[in-house]
Amino acid sequence: MVTQQRTSIVPRYDPAGQYDVQSRDVEYRRDGAESWLARIYEPQGAGPFPALLENHGGAWNNNDRTQNAPIDEALAASGLVVAAIDFHLGTQAPHPAAQQDINYATRWLKVRAADFNASPEVVGGLGLSSGGHQIMLSAMRPRDPSYAALPLEEAPDVDASLAYVMMGWAVLDPHARYLYARERGRQNLVASSERYFVDEAGMREANPQLILERGEPVELPPALLLHGADDDILAPKTAERFVEAYGRAGGVIELAEYPRAGHGFARESGPNAARALELMKSFVARQLAAVAAGW
Repeated sequence: MVTQQRTSIVPRYDPAGQYDVQSRDVEYRRDGAESWLARIYEPQGAGPFPALLENHGGAWNNNDRTQNAPIDEALAASGLVVAAIDFHLGTQAPHPAAQQDINYATRWLKVRAADFNASPEVVGGLGLSSGGHQIMLSAMRPRDPSYAALPLEEAPDVDASLAYVMMGWAVLDPHARYLYARERGRQNLVASSERYFVDEAGMREANPQLILERGEPVELPPALLLHGADDDILAPKTAERFVEAYGRAGGVIELAEYPRAGHGFARESGPNAARALELMKSFVARQLAAVAAGW
């Protein structure tokens, strides 16, 4: 008897592509009376297009799926289906509630990709600020039982692994950011960390930088980290320390640092934002090409 194997088809992507985009909100999960939404940015074309899950920032306690709409729409206009999701904020529930939402949404996007003219192959992740922390944490621990606690009954065997991760001004060492904010008297950031992580032990446990330094077994998908040279929200050398630790652990990561750029710089118009967007598109194209080539 011949066993039939599933054939993976990597979707095509040209970073120079130009498409009209339609956006709409869909419910990706319902919990009792509570509805969790994803804003889908769908290129209008033949497809299927590559899929990208986007996590907003806001010090783990603020904003929603619309925060990065201009970035999401620009990426979609190049030929990516972008799903920007809502998840539990720290004001609603502490960690790991948001990680459970993100893990579930990743699995949901893979299963429902065809509904949005997207491919379930080579699904990537994008996270900005605290969303960068969350998307990397999810990518590193895609099968962690505490993160994968919400069952997706229609596809129980699908996991939340990501083919690649892109991050902007990411809080990759939340404990170092907490200490830095406390030292500088930024009480709003201190309170946000305490609300989300509960205590410093939580900040150290759910900490991509310290996870690598502890030598924990994790997934290490190819990663891109965008960072502003004048970022005074993150602890000094956050980006450089993470890149070094990721490489030492066996991961491939690229760091792009932008001059005279502060926290959240790619949300502003100007040459740094334009360069960051072009780099993200180029990075996605290279990851898809590498998978297609069997690397």
